[in-house]
Amino acid sequence: MTIAVARDVDQAPATPLIEVRGLVKHFYAPGGRIVHAVEDVDLTIGRGRIVGLVGESGSGKTTVGRTLLRLIEPTGGRMSFDGTDVFALSAREMRQWRRRMQIIFQDPFSSLNPRLTIRAIIAEALDTRGYAKGRARLDRTVELLELVGLSADHASRYPHEFSGGQRQRIGIARALAVEPDFIVADEPVSALDVSIQAQVLNLMEDLRRRLGLTMLFISHDLSVIAYACDEIVVMYLGRVMERGSSRDVRIAPLHPYSQALIAAAPVPDPSRRRVHVPLGGDIPSPIAPPSGCVFRTRCPKALPACAETVPPLTDVGQGRFVACLRVGAGGVSL
Repeated sequence: MTIAVARDVDQAPATPLIEVRGLVKHFYAPGGRIVHAVEDVDLTIGRGRIVGLVGESGSGKTTVGRTLLRLIEPTGGRMSFDGTDVFALSAREMRQWRRRMQIIFQDPFSSLNPRLTIRAIIAEALDTRGYAKGRARLDRTVELLELVGLSADHASRYPHEFSGGQRQRIGIARALAVEPDFIVADEPVSALDVSIQAQVLNLMEDLRRRLGLTMLFISHDLSVIAYACDEIVVMYLGRVMERGSSRDVRIAPLHPYSQALIAAAPVPDPSRRRVHVPLGGDIPSPIAPPSGCVFRTRCPKALPACAETVPPLTDVGQGRFVACLRVGAGGVSL
């Protein structure tokens, strides 16, 4: 999918709502083997901003999102949400914070209970958090449906009676029911037709501006990320390769992996010359990641030192961070 970028990114600084430091998530496979799903990830999301997490399947994007919400527990690291380390909260304490953190799932059909009407699906979220009862609950349900572009008539229907785009709008309404501050959108448009994708993306941008939402937007599609997000974080095999504003990463990617992702995206202009970036093979297994830089086995610019040193995520100026031994201060290739 390719969508023309419809807006310029506001570069004004924003107070961080989410600050993640040294996030680690390991799973354990048979035989005592360790799956290195996420390794030493740092992430900052400004209040009212949308940060995009992009990378191939298996890069650890969804694991990061679900770990931040503690849908799965982290192995290590710290996450400050509005000044509170939510990783240190007990299960009882975390229950109170979940109202402020919600998720929009990738599949808008399997994430909705097929036995419940839309009214019941949204009301279930309201009931769980002790929100409006009786007539007030029905009014709130209709208000949420109208907020995402649906109507009161849809409340009595079941999920199978809606299109994919409508079901995703229902999923968004359910996430908004408890008035969260932070939303993880996990591949929210990947299961939708291209024209419907644009509608849902525009809806999410409108909701961000109207409600002041902060979002982590996860996708494998760089064109979607560039359209929807203020900042882009590029992940590969559980590690952050590059971070910067949407405009900077899209126009002038610094890391070889970011360059390969940009080059792979189709461009709807036959007269525009494209630069080919060779990227062979598949992403390695997280059970046995390469030594040093995890991208080196596929990198066309790898150095011998890349096999020995894990490149740190380095500030190269102007809000750009790159984990590459070839990139020095100012984003200059060495």
